[in-house]
Amino acid sequence: MKLLKTAVKNAVLESMERILHEHKDELLLANQKDLAAFNKDDQALYDRLVVDDKKVGQMIQAVNEVRLQEDPVNKEISKKHLENGLEITNKTAPFGTIMIIYESRPDVTVEAAVLAFKANNKILLKGGKEAYYSNKALVKFWHMALDEHNLGTDYIQFLEMDRTQTQAFLKNPDQPLDLIVPRGGERLIAFVKEHAKCAVLVSGRGNNFLYVHPEADWQMTKKVIINAKTHKISACNTLDKILLDINLPDYEGKIQELASLLKEHQVSLVVDEKVSKSLPNEERIKENSIWQEEFLAMKCVIGSVANLEEAVVLINENSGGHSAAIMTSNNQVAQEFMDAVDCAAVYQNASTRFTDGGQMGVGAELAISTDKLHHRGPLGLKQLVTNKYYILGNGQIRN
Repeated sequence: MKLLKTAVKNAVLESMERILHEHKDELLLANQKDLAAFNKDDQALYDRLVVDDKKVGQMIQAVNEVRLQEDPVNKEISKKHLENGLEITNKTAPFGTIMIIYESRPDVTVEAAVLAFKANNKILLKGGKEAYYSNKALVKFWHMALDEHNLGTDYIQFLEMDRTQTQAFLKNPDQPLDLIVPRGGERLIAFVKEHAKCAVLVSGRGNNFLYVHPEADWQMTKKVIINAKTHKISACNTLDKILLDINLPDYEGKIQELASLLKEHQVSLVVDEKVSKSLPNEERIKENSIWQEEFLAMKCVIGSVANLEEAVVLINENSGGHSAAIMTSNNQVAQEFMDAVDCAAVYQNASTRFTDGGQMGVGAELAISTDKLHHRGPLGLKQLVTNKYYILGNGQIRN
């Protein structure tokens, strides 16, 4: 895509903020159509689908925050003057065309597009059928904003494809594709990886762990666990697994207290063999595969470990690589845990619910990447660029 001046991009975003405000009722009506057709049995997916006044306000805020951020394109990364006279500058550059495949959340239609556009990329939006009317309305608003400034609507495209058509598109796209970001479960990610012909950046599942070390502040631990587990079950940064160290003072009493507290908050429990001795009435783990499962529900596994090393091994073998936390007042132990755990975000004495672009100071995010190339964690504006080398010479040839 042609490089746009920052002022032009910001003017489009300012128009989008106004259009979202002026056409809020149109969006809410479109969302009601989606909600009416949705099966509420999947509470997590339903929660993600809802658009209300608060959500519209958050969309407007996301666009505003990106508009106020520095343009990430054409920024100097490094500069060298070589002995042969060559001047080599490395600068940030747009990816080109980004495709995002996502389910349920209409706010992604705003956040993904605003980030891609400000970073001078074209974006192809492939939302789930459950949010069809909401997404259609939001893309219409984007096109209105682009039209106001005489820009083509191909910067932000809405792909209306079923699974078979998507598969065919991934195998043989009708336009250049530089990056695909699948936001969803493992089946979606595997589907995209199998059929895509370009780079795929995985926005991984959650399945987040919290390890309670013997030197944990117990009152703080309970508060953090309840927040991480119950604050928003539909989020990928929600807690699913709790590991209690068997050397925790009053280990059995704390297990029983924690179980009682979780059940007060309507969280169902599954426990390992050792914990079941303290909680004989709770469901026992039947298959080890549960350690790798992301629940997106009011459900939690409580397990026991003998030490920090055992906790780290269990986490690294089973987590989604998203977030993990340790509760301890021992900073050295916490550092060992955070260095060893292979996750995009690691915590000491804090809820995993903070793994979010807005909460981490990144701003609006395209996704939480659990890949290691080219970026890990929240994909904000600064992460939606690649780089390009500019080499200036005066006739140099290589000997």
